[in-house]
Amino acid sequence: MAKKILVVDDEENIRELYREELTEEGYEVFLAADGEQAIRMAGEVAPDLVTLDVRMPGMDGIEVLRALKEKRRDLPMIMCTAYPEYKHNFGVWASDAYVVKYTDLKELKETIKKVLGG
Repeated sequence: MAKKILVVDDEENIRELYREELTEEGYEVFLAADGEQAIRMAGEVAPDLVTLDVRMPGMDGIEVLRALKEKRRDLPMIMCTAYPEYKHNFGVWASDAYVVKYTDLKELKETIKKVLGG
């Protein structure tokens, strides 16, 4: 059975890139465009892992991280952002990993494998 990944990002092109690349890796991929949708979908699809954009309108990734951890403390989450300075924000420390966004998803894929134990 394929592991389920919920991709949360406000940029459609990023969501579609992640879906394409992660589906090729054998994962079942679900997409959310904002924090509220992410929290709702996490309850519906019970993902094995969540990738979260830090900067989003409305609820940011750190708020989503907190909300999801309250419901499922064991849910692995990877913060993904184009802004490396967020790595020093204590709000992201509750995540399992932190990846700076690139169009090359090699680091993200390797991090997902590591976090999922594969």
